Amino acid sequence: MADMGKLNAELKAKANVNKAHAKNPLELVQAHFLSRGASGIKGAQRRFRIMDDDGSKSLSFEEFSKGIREVGVNMSKEQEYELFRVFDRDGQGTINFDEFLRTLQPKMSDRRRKLVEAAFIKMDKSGDGVVTVKDIAQAYNAKKHPKYLSGEWTDTKVYQEYLKTFEAEGHVDGIVTLEEFMSYYASIGCSIDNDAYFDLMMRNSWGDLVV
Repeated sequence: MADMGKLNAELKAKANVNKAHAKNPLELVQAHFLSRGASGIKGAQRRFRIMDDDGSKSLSFEEFSKGIREVGVNMSKEQEYELFRVFDRDGQGTINFDEFLRTLQPKMSDRRRKLVEAAFIKMDKSGDGVVTVKDIAQAYNAKKHPKYLSGEWTDTKVYQEYLKTFEAEGHVDGIVTLEEFMSYYASIGCSIDNDAYFDLMMRNSWGDLVV
């Protein structure tokens, strides 16, 4: 497997630099969440779901403004309005969670997206659209993991910790969806400028991929 810990550290470092040089509110808030690592964007979506005070599955400007401040992003009210309008793609005066994630998540080229989808399909041994500990057990040899070799972790613990890599901050259920998997690699990809290197990283991690 590729050294995802190293790639995650590079992502955090690059995002912290980007925070200091953000050209607009969207770049600032995106860098803020990416500075928390590859699961930061997905974690942001979960945090905003919690901030949906009226249960409408969308955010008003007041809910959005409160949420932005509570997660530690400090902007002027004018900047908050500017950012809100970016997320409110349909101009309805609210932000639904799909709009939020789609806008905040880093973009991937079609080539990268196909590679990630191919890796997910390869890992999803049962073909049910989610990856579980059972799927991982068939795709990943835990007995080579240092903490298994030292006796610190069981093989099941190795699989559980591996799945946590892809899950949203503060929400670990032992199941990884394609959306979570895609969000993770979209974020990791921010630290990889070269498509050829991204391709190499994916194949080093997952072997032959049919795209």
